[in-house]
Amino acid sequence: MATDLTQFHEAFFEESLEAVDDMESGLLNMDVEHIDPESINTIFRAAHSIKGCSATFGFTDIANFVHVMETVLDEMRDGNLKPTQETVDVLLKSLDALRMMIQMTRVGTKLDSGSFSDIQNRLQSVLSTNKAHSGEALPKSAAPVSKGREGAAWEIHFEPQMDIMKTGNDPLRMFGVLQDLGEVKTTANMSGLLDFRTIDPEDCYLSWDLTLTGAAAQAEIEEVFEWVADECKLRITMATASENEEHEHSFEHSAVRKSDDPHPHEKSANGPSHSDSASIRVGIDKVDAIINMVGELVITQSMLDQLGGEFEEELKNSAKYEKLRSGLIQLERNTRELQESVMRIRMLPISYVFNRVPRIVHDLSKKLNKDVNVKMSGENTELDKTVLEKIGDPLVHLIRNALDHGIESPQQRRASGKPATGTIYLNAYHKGGNIVVEVRDDGAGLNKNKIITKAKARGLVGNDETITDEKIYELIFKAGFSTADIVSDVSGRGVGMDVVKKNIKALGGNIEMHSVEGQGTSFTIRLPLTLAILDGQLVRVGSETYIVPLISIIESLQIKPEYVNKVAGQAEVYKLRNEYIPFIRMHDLFGVVTPTTDISGGLMVVVEGDGKRAGLVVDDLLAQQQVVIKSLETNYRRIDGLSGATILGDGTVALIVDVTGLINLSHKSHLPRSGNHGAEKITQVAAA
Repeated sequence: MATDLTQFHEAFFEESLEAVDDMESGLLNMDVEHIDPESINTIFRAAHSIKGCSATFGFTDIANFVHVMETVLDEMRDGNLKPTQETVDVLLKSLDALRMMIQMTRVGTKLDSGSFSDIQNRLQSVLSTNKAHSGEALPKSAAPVSKGREGAAWEIHFEPQMDIMKTGNDPLRMFGVLQDLGEVKTTANMSGLLDFRTIDPEDCYLSWDLTLTGAAAQAEIEEVFEWVADECKLRITMATASENEEHEHSFEHSAVRKSDDPHPHEKSANGPSHSDSASIRVGIDKVDAIINMVGELVITQSMLDQLGGEFEEELKNSAKYEKLRSGLIQLERNTRELQESVMRIRMLPISYVFNRVPRIVHDLSKKLNKDVNVKMSGENTELDKTVLEKIGDPLVHLIRNALDHGIESPQQRRASGKPATGTIYLNAYHKGGNIVVEVRDDGAGLNKNKIITKAKARGLVGNDETITDEKIYELIFKAGFSTADIVSDVSGRGVGMDVVKKNIKALGGNIEMHSVEGQGTSFTIRLPLTLAILDGQLVRVGSETYIVPLISIIESLQIKPEYVNKVAGQAEVYKLRNEYIPFIRMHDLFGVVTPTTDISGGLMVVVEGDGKRAGLVVDDLLAQQQVVIKSLETNYRRIDGLSGATILGDGTVALIVDVTGLINLSHKSHLPRSGNHGAEKITQVAAA
């Protein structure tokens, strides 16, 4: 029965794109003056694998394109082509084209070979014009490449594992590729065949002995079988060589058949791979389904725990009560461990984003005629996949901003006593249940006088207004604000920093800025580790329960009437030590009925969002707990001032407060004084 190879396409696309990223990283780290032969070998092997796999799956355009790249790399590792920075740049451009070809093939877009002919011609030009001069060849790799002689015969013993065809690998296809290298004679060993009635048509019971006659090199033969190197026993011997030559040119690779191995090597997916990685590829929808079910389990466990507490007085003298309490405690512990383990499935190292930065700096610094290095730390710091995907664009904006506005030209840096080469620093670490990402440069810092002049010209600040550093930092994030004198494809339109702030806020995070003129600028981004679970403070307003994110809370206090004032007869403020902060009557804003509207002696939760502080007036502070976030936008609609909902242990629904949105909402003077959001309706929908 023929195997449907399309089921393995997604694994091929993912692994190929990962290989392209690895090749890009290797090229960016390559020092053309001091070449490490093994680094070229590593890049070559990645290209070699992509070419072989794409040919296997019938993606001939990709295979043909990679073949030219592979030839350049092969010439480099053999010492026939001296690497230059120009060669590296052409290979990087080729990787951009290859990445696009893979992505287009992935979505079913027909490839136009003419679109990629220019870069392919540049690769061919590298081969024809940049040959190494005599005496300038690279050191050879330790592993020699055996060249075949015209008429030489290679004996090949190929014994695949029984389930090789289930991973999309067809021996007949491999033998067909061998025929391109010369004349092939094949003998099948059928001693492993079972009785016809017990044969699984998707299993392979045969092994083969082949003789290849021609001028093929040993490496070319190994290439044919490389994709199944972990799934077979393979022995290659030059038959016509002398005894010494035969020993020199023999090659053997062995992989134990799964049927004989009590601890078989596990593949990394249902698709083909020769990686030894003990990992699997699982669709994100399946992971999300598990996370959702664990979230429901957490809610159920919380309900049981609360129920047990309600019956404590009634049952505490019962002999079985201690067993019940012990079981509930164990259930809580196991549920929390399960929740944390499942959440870790979605966690990925931030290196997936950081690894994009060296290429951006490489390309942009050349365009701007600047010398810039990148120093990264904390690349293995993990965060949720969703957060990881959405932090990429803000990070790119910050890097581009540092390159264009921060780092000076080599001449300017020398004139100010700095090294000619600037540095951008990236760091990531966990802190207090959040992830902190720092982007710092050692450039010129902010030109505060220039910023103030621009701001006054646009009417953003008054002519006589005292401008603090905090106000200057706030101006930087204004939409449309830019200090660039010339509009270019890098900057100058005032687009970028406002997007950074908006995207980070959308993730429930915040960004801080600090700059010293002449020394550099730093940005500090704080983000939640995941968007699925929230550490929150439960507060009661009337009969309703709301959840305030702990990350937004500064302090809680009892309200003293003498510190309450009104500004212009409308807005209410509270004197908190040496500053006045606005406060928000939660019951008034959400239309919740409370026994009294007198806030004297009541409780206030001081919160901060988007650099603004406010006090939330509540009736009571309840417990602090982790809650599973349910989207209001998905189940109902977007609501200003609320970011989601959750189900508490008693089965009731609690709405999660969006602190920034709530502060902005309270500033709108046109809001009615009650019933604005229909909290009762929202609660009903969230419960459903």
